[in-house]
Amino acid sequence: MTNLDLGILFGSLVLLVGIAVACRRLTRSVADFLAADRCAGRYLLCGSQNPLVGPGLVFALANFEKFYQAGFAASWWGLMLMPVGMIVALSGWVAYRYRETRAMTMAQFFEMRYSRRFRIFSGIVGWCSGLLNYGIFPAVAARFFVVFCQLPESYLVGGVAVSTQLSLTALLVVAPAILAIAGGMVTILVCYFLQAQFVNLVFVIAFAYLITTFAWPDIIHTLSQTAPGKSLLDPFDQAAIADFNPWFFALFAFKAFYNKLGWQAWQGFNCAARTPHESRMAGILGEWSSGVTYFSYMLLPICAYVLLHSPAHLVDATAAQQTLAAITDPTLQKQMTTPAAMQVMLPVGLVGLVAAALLLSTITSDALGLHAWGSMLIQDVILPFRKRALSTAAQLGALRWSVIGVSIFAILYSHFFPLRDYILMYQLVTGAIYLAGSGAVIIGGLYWSRGTTAGAWAAMITGLVLALVGGLLKAIWPDVPALVSLRPDCPWNGAWVAFVASVAGIGAFIGVSLVTCRTPHDMDRLLHRGRWADADSPAGADAGAVTAAPAPPKTFWTHIGVGPEFTAGDRFIYLFKILWTTFWTGSFILGTIAWFFLRPGLEAWATWWLITLIVGGVVGLITVIWFLWGGIRDLRDLVRHMHRDQVKDDNGQVSP
Repeated sequence: MTNLDLGILFGSLVLLVGIAVACRRLTRSVADFLAADRCAGRYLLCGSQNPLVGPGLVFALANFEKFYQAGFAASWWGLMLMPVGMIVALSGWVAYRYRETRAMTMAQFFEMRYSRRFRIFSGIVGWCSGLLNYGIFPAVAARFFVVFCQLPESYLVGGVAVSTQLSLTALLVVAPAILAIAGGMVTILVCYFLQAQFVNLVFVIAFAYLITTFAWPDIIHTLSQTAPGKSLLDPFDQAAIADFNPWFFALFAFKAFYNKLGWQAWQGFNCAARTPHESRMAGILGEWSSGVTYFSYMLLPICAYVLLHSPAHLVDATAAQQTLAAITDPTLQKQMTTPAAMQVMLPVGLVGLVAAALLLSTITSDALGLHAWGSMLIQDVILPFRKRALSTAAQLGALRWSVIGVSIFAILYSHFFPLRDYILMYQLVTGAIYLAGSGAVIIGGLYWSRGTTAGAWAAMITGLVLALVGGLLKAIWPDVPALVSLRPDCPWNGAWVAFVASVAGIGAFIGVSLVTCRTPHDMDRLLHRGRWADADSPAGADAGAVTAAPAPPKTFWTHIGVGPEFTAGDRFIYLFKILWTTFWTGSFILGTIAWFFLRPGLEAWATWWLITLIVGGVVGLITVIWFLWGGIRDLRDLVRHMHRDQVKDDNGQVSP
């Protein structure tokens, strides 16, 4: 990296930390720290609502692995997620009702719906699952920057050699910890929005550079030179690709529905919306919030593959191969393949911009994780044991010290744990420890009055046990001769472990609840509807209020789920969301039918991928401008609210 690249990288880091420190004075209460006093608008929240695109460098590297392995064809099967995402977003599935409960953490909702003991148990399970899932993030990110920035393996301090990777790991924990400690969710919302706009602008530039630098015929020719069953262009010729195949995306479609709001790294976003309607609109907008980033995540590894396999890029390929040859761990080599190629295929200045974008994205998303897991330990494990509530100052202090404790664990775990699997597969297994059972508990608790506490315990324990057993077998399989004699490698990946554990959790919740339910739960009280509605409840039909007025006549809008709270602009966004998803879903269905009857060749697929990139790039550029304007408005409203609002005494605990 040149001095210009390094200047961009470190300048952006200093600026982000400065913003975090400046936001500290806005946080005055526990509600501010945990949920930004529930005053965030849709454009500040929408980045967390997209089931297709995750934040941070670790997610970027996971996508690099996926698209390098499966090429353009991987995005075809990803289209299966779009109708699920549309239904979830337009209906306000889970998010709307969860916001109506006014819980500040999911475990607080569990106490409101089930019991305090279950809250504590689920808090412990979620906390452990989150720590294991997040624990690899700093080390993976540190490895990326060592390779991408071509840093030495060590440097001398007073004549003592210090590991560069360990130093970067510590830095990539300390910087997010500063954000999380400084102002909690208020700081994270501000920094998350600002870095998201920066990331989008950088990837617009990167996307334009790649699409104009790499000749399209060369890309298609290189991707065409694969063995049968491993096509990077034809999604129906991928039988030999074991992990990122159609079943992988089908399982993710299930997760988009089943685990909505389940992953508690996002709990601050989940409860920060001004109203349930704003939360719903954030979900509708979520798919577009990172469109350019998603297409860049796809194009970067594909161009990396072309660089490493096309004779037209022999000189650059040799330089990248030399970097990879210095990495002896085969798993680490796979993770760093795209970064090594990016380092030589991007020009001076753009290298620094991409590095800065990924650094800021990593810091803000990790700050969210540190905030979530630190808060969960205090709010959902420790405080429920106390008979007396802490003072605001004491509780804020406990929350901040908990974040520091999680940070120390992350540094040690990242340094000593050897990751031997795809990043996505590891995330699925560790996430399933909590998500496999919590999905049934959340959905059942919000939508089924006959769901019981016993059913919740059964679901959580069943999912936990099966996820642990599956993950353990997968980890020890290569080292147990008896298992190797049956099959050289584990027959299932992380996606299948998570799916089986989830299905078992659903069965346990339904079965035990049906046996143990004596009196249905009062859902109106839980959701502040009917006779329990108050001034803060949604108006009209959303509150479930019983009135003598006749039901409004059915119209086109009511038939598609649009209520009176929708403005004209909201209706346009809602309708455009339907049309956008219908276009891509229809393309997927027609393309699948065409393959069965016409068997289109690689040229037809190449044309389709070019159309996809052009449409995605144009729409992505429009949304960058759109979301920048909307986010600035929401950010202004957030700051004004925090300045003038009175301090609330809501500490996230349930009154007896």
